[in-house]
Amino acid sequence: MSKTHPHCTRDITWIFLFLLLTLLLLPCLVDGDGDGDQCKCKSDEDEGGEKVDKDLAKKYKIGALVSILVASAIGVTLPMLSKIFPALHPEKDFFFMVKAFAAGVILSTGFIHVLPDAFEKLSPPSLCQHPWHDFPFAGFVAMVAAIGTLMVDSLATAYFKKSTLSAMDRVADEEHNRHATTHHEHSHASMSSPSTNLLRHRVISQVLELGIVVHSVIIGISLGASESPKTIRPLIAALTFHQFFEGMGLGGSISQAKFKRRAVIVMALFFSLTTPVGIAIGMIISGSYDEESSRALIVEGILNAASAGILIYMSLVDLLAPDLMNPKIQASSRLQIGVNASLLIGAGCMSLLAKWA
Repeated sequence: MSKTHPHCTRDITWIFLFLLLTLLLLPCLVDGDGDGDQCKCKSDEDEGGEKVDKDLAKKYKIGALVSILVASAIGVTLPMLSKIFPALHPEKDFFFMVKAFAAGVILSTGFIHVLPDAFEKLSPPSLCQHPWHDFPFAGFVAMVAAIGTLMVDSLATAYFKKSTLSAMDRVADEEHNRHATTHHEHSHASMSSPSTNLLRHRVISQVLELGIVVHSVIIGISLGASESPKTIRPLIAALTFHQFFEGMGLGGSISQAKFKRRAVIVMALFFSLTTPVGIAIGMIISGSYDEESSRALIVEGILNAASAGILIYMSLVDLLAPDLMNPKIQASSRLQIGVNASLLIGAGCMSLLAKWA
């Protein structure tokens, strides 16, 4: 078992790295150097009717980069410090409530922030040409992404489970050669259930991070490319709050997955750096980047729709459903009320931020 697990996890980690690098290179394709088919009405003096002040906007962007980096790092790290903060241990009542709050934030991010933005970018008046005005591509992409996440979730869990059982069979055979036949059955009975749960947590944490990374890159690039202080100012507080509690949800999943220290550090760094790196890329390409060009709208719209589908699926199916059906929560009416209230408060707070961001 010890040999099979690291190889399987390493394979998914390399796939994850490849997808992340692909996302970070996408701005090169979205320089928006003047598409003739775009539907926009914007002067050189203004950005969406708002005053452009590049020097002030740059100061705000640097502040946003630092603020979001710190909030992301703290949010994703806190659930992993259960030895220092016992209340954040995965079996504690408080952990369930914090995780439900964070899941509510992630769910609201998908439904209220990311998906509507995808619909706006992939439909008139943003895109007027064929075939974008003929079909609701944003909803279709979100649906396909959710189904794809379900398939990846199921196939990866099945693959890990088979790999684990094969390794256990080999261990049992070795034990049989050394001792007695009874050790084989005892091994299966005692190890299969915990091992399967652990593998599922590992799949969940990596797929969840992928979904978060997708929209974090887009958010960062959009903020970094903006030259309007009026647009950036409210985004700083909104995204800091968003990244902190999204990090709490991801950190909770990572802590339950019980990865090795190096894998935990890598995953935490990826999450913490993605939005700040996106902001930095946006600042670099702000001179040539046109977020209203057809190419930029299509790429951002499709990525946002896919991200929304992943986030909605992961928050409902992988974060909330297992916890709400957990025997510990089912046995306590008080804890059940607390978890559901935390979910509603988290979703409500993140939804309220849509008024400003």
